[in-house]
Amino acid sequence: MSAVWRVAALRGAIAFEAPVRPLLVLALLGAAIAATALASLLTGSYGLAWSEVAALLARPEAGSMGSTVVWEFRFPRLLAALLTGAMLALSGAILQGITRNPLADPSLVGVSQGAALAVVALIVLWPGAMPGLRPVAAFGGAMAVAALILSLSRGDAGGATLRFVLMGIGVAAFVSAVTGAMLTYGRLEAAQAALGWLAGSLHAAGWGEVRVLALVLLGLCPALVWAGRPISALRFGPEVATGLGLAVQPARVLLVLLSVALAAAAVSAVGPLGFVGLVAPHVAQRLARSGPGLHLVLSAATGALMVGLADLIGRAAFAPLQIPAGLVTALVGSPLFALLILRSQSRRTL
Repeated sequence: MSAVWRVAALRGAIAFEAPVRPLLVLALLGAAIAATALASLLTGSYGLAWSEVAALLARPEAGSMGSTVVWEFRFPRLLAALLTGAMLALSGAILQGITRNPLADPSLVGVSQGAALAVVALIVLWPGAMPGLRPVAAFGGAMAVAALILSLSRGDAGGATLRFVLMGIGVAAFVSAVTGAMLTYGRLEAAQAALGWLAGSLHAAGWGEVRVLALVLLGLCPALVWAGRPISALRFGPEVATGLGLAVQPARVLLVLLSVALAAAAVSAVGPLGFVGLVAPHVAQRLARSGPGLHLVLSAATGALMVGLADLIGRAAFAPLQIPAGLVTALVGSPLFALLILRSQSRRTL
């Protein structure tokens, strides 16, 4: 029997209880994120010692090169990577929980494809548009495609989940085909600019993107706290969830919208990052099994670590050449996910 950590206040009116192992894993993930953050702040063509970085973070020096490098380039890029990874992982964990499909991720509901189509259309059809409009277009495209899939998959509680998955695959494939046609027949310069965004790079991330990501995540925190209970009920199927007193259809719609909002904000800020929403919840579950609420926290920490490491590797592996974080997550995430599937199948056969 696993050990349990309990905290109570106000004579038991407020209580928290959680297994010890997931909390230890969460602490280790936090330490790994801190180590990755330090390495990210130290890595670059402009050399800095860790003591210099600590001093500049505590007290920025106006006009100094070190302060500019840390505060204007490395620190916002680091925060954008961590926030993006956490939000994509949360989106994937919610989708996998409500669909009961371990292969569900943000691209299943057309978030990445809708964002890509909107940005490619903006670049190809309106080359003179301000770059600041790209995040707005990406968010709008992601939400529009996800809303279309959600409306097409409406039906009875028993079949809505499968219909949602199938509609998502079909619409996402159609949107990807339209995006590919625009890249093929659009002007070469515009297509190259669009491909740079589609690679999922964090090199241009600044404080503007960090503010948007932080505000969205903070604004959705109450919904994330609420999400644990309906996900816990939906894991047993719509019939059992209804018997437990859950309004299945409204809860499913709200959870899908929550997942889409998280992923859309992340994709609109830095572009598509493949396999984060798919792999991070699986890795979190492998590290420590827990209830839905704590699983969301573990998934967020795992996703933040994945994207932080991907950006660090992309910057340092072939410096001064920088590899977009989206390419690194795809190259590392696909074999990792295949390994997880193979290990799961081998355990079932034993």
